[in-house]
Amino acid sequence: MTAASRPRRRWTLQTRLIVTVVSFVALILLAVGLATGAILGSLLSTQLDNDVREAANRAGLQLISKPGSYVGTSTALDTLQQSRNLPAGLVLVVQSANGTDGASLSDDASVTALSTEDVGDIVGSFEYERFATVDVDGLGTYRMYTAPVGNSYIIAAGLPVSTVNETIGKILLTVTLVTVGGLLVLAAIVALVIQRSLRPLRSVAETAGRVAAQPLDSGDVSITERVPAEQADPSDEIGAVGAALNTLLDHVDTSLSARQRNEERMRAFVADASHELRTPLAAIRGYSELSLRALSQAREGAERGTTAQLETSAAQSEQGLERIQAASLRMTRLVEDLLLLARLDEGTELVYGAVDLTRVVVDAVADAQAAGPDHEWVIDVPEEPVIVAGDGTRLHQVIANLLTNARVHTPAGVRVTASVAREDGTAVVRVADDGPGIDPRVADELFERFSRADSSRARQTGGTGLGLSIARAIVTGHGGSITVDSAPGATAFEVRLPARPPVPASA
Repeated sequence: MTAASRPRRRWTLQTRLIVTVVSFVALILLAVGLATGAILGSLLSTQLDNDVREAANRAGLQLISKPGSYVGTSTALDTLQQSRNLPAGLVLVVQSANGTDGASLSDDASVTALSTEDVGDIVGSFEYERFATVDVDGLGTYRMYTAPVGNSYIIAAGLPVSTVNETIGKILLTVTLVTVGGLLVLAAIVALVIQRSLRPLRSVAETAGRVAAQPLDSGDVSITERVPAEQADPSDEIGAVGAALNTLLDHVDTSLSARQRNEERMRAFVADASHELRTPLAAIRGYSELSLRALSQAREGAERGTTAQLETSAAQSEQGLERIQAASLRMTRLVEDLLLLARLDEGTELVYGAVDLTRVVVDAVADAQAAGPDHEWVIDVPEEPVIVAGDGTRLHQVIANLLTNARVHTPAGVRVTASVAREDGTAVVRVADDGPGIDPRVADELFERFSRADSSRARQTGGTGLGLSIARAIVTGHGGSITVDSAPGATAFEVRLPARPPVPASA
């Protein structure tokens, strides 16, 4: 890559801020300095004109009041030599009937006559009662004022412009030095303030860099990096960025933990589903082989004419086919549960109609009582029907699932109560039991998919972990909610349904 095509390295934010602030202040100070110099120059020039006019007036008075002189005979040289109150550096030119001459008064009060050329330059600028700027060889630039004195003289008095220029130069030099020093101090203070102000932003960048370096794509990942609390104060803008990043990292960490839990549940579900499917498949394979062997034996018995062997083979074939049918039904139920969850997620499974929850609860308890005669079943329903808009089949499935869980996960003799009530336009169904309660370790995840209160695969208690997930999906699809409150000796599931839930677009 050539030097021309190499990307230019950008300044840091701190450098850009310092350069911007210092440059802006420098421009302001420069403008103020130029304006101050212009105003001061104008004031000093005005003051110089006043001093020149005053000096010309004094010289004129001395010229006409000099003792022993005849009118029109005094000269500039005589006037300056005899003067005691004229300013140093004064240049005086006197024009009279005797001629024209000029002289200058130095700082040590010595008087020097001007050359004829200098006098001619000054006389050439004569303009009564007006100011003119004239260059005098060997002396410099002078501000001259011309005025008549009496009827015999015309004088031109001037003071050096260098005094004004020196004053302005000293002031500008002082302003420049003070400005440069102030800008250096300002740059140092701004650098310190910006560095301290950007410290939380650097901490945010460092924290983000450390988090970006972590592998977050798989595995049990936890983000422990955070912006320090003292640099994440939301009371200022930069601290608010740090606080926002900490909040974001908290959400990401929570999401990663949820993802890990879902992955673990998915792996557990895959293992459970594999086991659930492998068991009936093994049974189907075993009993199909047994049935084939029994049919082969039956053919052999038919060829030999053995009646007992035919009867035994027929019995084995019938038993094998029954087991095959049971295993296939078991697989079908698992696949149907998975399909139902998928359809509930899409919102295409529910079919709405008027549903009497009282009748649904009574029918569900009757079915549960037949399946669990060892439990005590109690129904608490109002005399008036509790009607809601919903899918009767699916609501019956929810209540039946809750009753089945109460029956399966509690010992014999436990009381199970199913009740229906209407509260403020909301239909409430409660299924409660006085069994041992739910393990607190799984209570928070009870309605999650693939979650089971009993992690075993026993046929009495173990399941796929889809029942309560399906129940929650159905209730949520009706615009309601399902909750659980459990303690040792008391467990209650509560389903709340709106009397008239919003009908989805697919209904």
